[in-house]
Amino acid sequence: MPHLHLSEGYQEFLVMQTAVANPRTESNQNEAERASSVSRIAILIYGITSYVIFFVTFCYAAGFIGNFIVPKSIDSPREIGVLAAVGINSALLLLFALQHSIMARPAFKLWWTRFVPAAAERSTYVLFSSLALILLFVFWQPIGGTIWHIENTIGRAVMYGFFAFGWLLVLVTTFLINHFDLFGLRQVWLHFRGRPYTHLEFKVPSLYKVVRHPLYVGWFIAFWATPTMTAAHLLFAVLTTVYILIAIQFEERDLVTHHPEYVDYKKQVPMLVPSFGRSAVPPQHAARA
Repeated sequence: MPHLHLSEGYQEFLVMQTAVANPRTESNQNEAERASSVSRIAILIYGITSYVIFFVTFCYAAGFIGNFIVPKSIDSPREIGVLAAVGINSALLLLFALQHSIMARPAFKLWWTRFVPAAAERSTYVLFSSLALILLFVFWQPIGGTIWHIENTIGRAVMYGFFAFGWLLVLVTTFLINHFDLFGLRQVWLHFRGRPYTHLEFKVPSLYKVVRHPLYVGWFIAFWATPTMTAAHLLFAVLTTVYILIAIQFEERDLVTHHPEYVDYKKQVPMLVPSFGRSAVPPQHAARA
């Protein structure tokens, strides 16, 4: 069939002509691939940098609240009036609370990822949380005044032991959930590898079988366990406790929305006071602070 052969030849001719007319097509594709590769590398570096800043901030926070090693702590010498110090400190804690809660809400994330790559969203949250804490460390105003003071050596050692236990509990709990997902490293790594992100499954690892929020229990212990409770430390402990109790309500509402099985989990496992006498729990659970 001569007509068919002529048609095929003409089509080949058109393909060749298109290639000649668009010599940059393959080059543009290569450039797009290189740009995508550079973007993935940049997001990976951004995620790692955000994590390093968080970890340094986390370590500094222990020294800040425990009054050791760091140049300025929660109980450094008072520099301004009491009322002004209370006002500034309350504003700093409010700023952290608003940032930490608003940026964690699904509606905000949906809006925020219009400007920030989805793979970098969690890392950005972690970075902003760290920056809010750094602001608190820099501008915190000690107040002075002693609420209680333990002079007994054993008593002080016990309180410092609880303090260390609280921080250790916080750190360990992050690994029970998924440390790398919680702080954005898993997201940027999957993006770097060109693999889609998958949300964590609902699960109940170890400590979550006896208390719904072991992470927050750790924070409570770390904030309240001190041999010397000053007015500034008390203000910090009270306001952060109130914030956590409020934040839990929003967090659990989101968990129920995304994991309906969380409703049954709430009925069987206490929120903050561990219960070791209950054995029935849903298959598995993971919560994100």
